[in-house]
Amino acid sequence: MSLALDKPRQPRRPAARRSNGELYSWLFMRLSGLLLVVLVLGHLFIMNILDGGIHRINFGFVAGRWASPFWQFWDLAMLWLAQIHGGNGVRTIINDYARKDATRFWLKMLLYVSMVLIVSLGTFVIFTFDPNISN
Repeated sequence: MSLALDKPRQPRRPAARRSNGELYSWLFMRLSGLLLVVLVLGHLFIMNILDGGIHRINFGFVAGRWASPFWQFWDLAMLWLAQIHGGNGVRTIINDYARKDATRFWLKMLLYVSMVLIVSLGTFVIFTFDPNISN
């Protein structure tokens, strides 16, 4: 009885057409990761350490914070970069581990739809937040 093993480094599927898409994806991951470190650590420092820490965070704090375009942009940049960075990482994992083309296609469609929904909803909330809620 003989076991058939693939040759080392033998591609399991045909090589894709040559493009720079994966290079740009790799570069985006590095640059967005660096920017996310600054944005997230700044967010954590401001929200959890400055001026009394987490005890001051409530609806009024968020309303005051989002009254400023600077903080809206900060939170929007954090949302978009984190979502696209994470989605790109999951896309890479799907490409690496999904063997069937149909499985790969549907997993990526599910990923893309969820990314668009989350970014759209988050952007909508940031820009339409109304601190004057009436009962």
